[in-house]
Amino acid sequence: MRTALARAAGLVAVLTVTGLLPWLSGKDPALSLLRARSAEQEPTPEALAAIRADLGLDAGPLGLLGGWAGGLLHGDLGVSWVSGTDVFPSVAAGLQVSLTLMGAALAVALLLGSVLAAPVLVRGRATTGAWAAALAAVPEFLLALGLLIVAGVWLGWFPTSGWAGPAHLVLPALALGVPAGALLGRLVADALPAVLDERWVELWRGAGVGRARIAAAALRRALPPLVPQFGMVAVGLTGGAVAVETVFAVPGLGRTALGAAKSQDLPLLQGSVLALLALGLLVGALAAAVRRRLLGPALRDAGLTLPPARPVRVPAAVPVVLGAVLLAVIGWGLLREPYAIDTAARLAAPSPAHPLGTDALGRDVLARLGHGAASTIGTAAGVGLLGYLLALGLGFLPRLASGLADIANAVPPVVAGILVAAATGPGTGAAALAVTVVSWPPLAAHAAALTQEVRASAFLAAQRAMGASPLWIVSRHVLPSVAGPVGRHAVLRLPGIALALASLGFLGLGAQPPSPEWGLLLDESADYVERAPVAALAPAIALALLAALAVTLAAVRPRRPARSLSVRGKAVRGAV
Repeated sequence: MRTALARAAGLVAVLTVTGLLPWLSGKDPALSLLRARSAEQEPTPEALAAIRADLGLDAGPLGLLGGWAGGLLHGDLGVSWVSGTDVFPSVAAGLQVSLTLMGAALAVALLLGSVLAAPVLVRGRATTGAWAAALAAVPEFLLALGLLIVAGVWLGWFPTSGWAGPAHLVLPALALGVPAGALLGRLVADALPAVLDERWVELWRGAGVGRARIAAAALRRALPPLVPQFGMVAVGLTGGAVAVETVFAVPGLGRTALGAAKSQDLPLLQGSVLALLALGLLVGALAAAVRRRLLGPALRDAGLTLPPARPVRVPAAVPVVLGAVLLAVIGWGLLREPYAIDTAARLAAPSPAHPLGTDALGRDVLARLGHGAASTIGTAAGVGLLGYLLALGLGFLPRLASGLADIANAVPPVVAGILVAAATGPGTGAAALAVTVVSWPPLAAHAAALTQEVRASAFLAAQRAMGASPLWIVSRHVLPSVAGPVGRHAVLRLPGIALALASLGFLGLGAQPPSPEWGLLLDESADYVERAPVAALAPAIALALLAALAVTLAAVRPRRPARSLSVRGKAVRGAV
């Protein structure tokens, strides 16, 4: 019941803010629509008055929102303010394209995730995950541009734009599926080692059970806390693919929503957001059902025995080398001037004068990379910390967190950025707030799943029977079992947060030129990636190094080894 109420409250809140968008922006909706319909027509008072009368804008935002909600009850999404056509066919067509693209991208992600997790199943021990973190940090739009140039233009293997057949699906699916697969593979690989160290695995091996059957059972045991992440990735591949859809001119739902927001086409924007929210709720419900199926009656009967958290350890030299390289590049760049323009040296190749070349205005790329490190890393770390703390808090309210997460995850960062920027104005703060609003659901879902399973464990049932207080149980057992895995998950998502901030900067909703923020550097160099590849690759490689550094640094921090729940459970049973 609480989950349903949370979903309903979140749905109403998002749709209300969306409906108020033209007025939150402080701009005249009639003027925006006039420019969208005919840029050459003069905005005379008569023309603006005619638009207001035609669309009923004089009724105000609440009147329009109420009229739209009333039509929605009868299955009517309204009429586009710009084209004058029904909204439903446009939303349905965009959703069909996005779902097709999501299916292909999810297949790529599952395949890559399986490849990354397979070594753990075969060898039975954890990996550092640095390669997976680096792949997850590859900007989707930069990967899309690279695939377009190499596989589309140079080799001519696939079409470079449009949506006319299966061949048009390959490059966008790869651009979306590779980072998503790296993320999923890393999460699964992080969860498997503790499962493979359990006693039942040794017993099965001694009984002659085949490797394939043991691997399947280990996956079944490790997957329940991660099932919500798979669902959220699927939703993100649908509504969060705006940049990739733009690169390949794919008429998906995310691109439709972005175009509607820019033109102030309120009915089309509301219909697109509603479709994304409905998809998020559906996928969230399916993920919850799959998770309950995997857990079986143990969750209900408090019969779970959780595998102990066992973070992988890596040699200290790995993060030291990565950090030294990153700091050396940043320090070298800080000694140079990031804003000096030299048009005679625009898009210059790397040279002693410009070690990483220059951008389209002749500015030194190394200098801009160094000076943009503070804003890029600092903002992403701040957003990640807020999301982590919010996720831990909501993790102890799993039903509430599940409902709110389904709604928040269904809203792409681009749409959230548009809504926040409309109320506060564009800038780094607005972009950070928008990404914070939509970045916490995967962490909260992970925390809620772990919290629910820890509370249902047999060990905690024994603790309650012995009279342990709720505060003692939460502080000494539940929180330590949840904070570590969710913290590693949060670290893995830091580069993704930086990329989300970058995408908002590209759309004019985040960092503004001439800021040297890394995401903005990527966006500024995207149009010249073929002529000046180093200028485009430098910030991308920096983000990949940041991802690998964050993961390996967390892995070498000394932690006091914790006894597993099963061991502590045996001790309690012995004492009883």
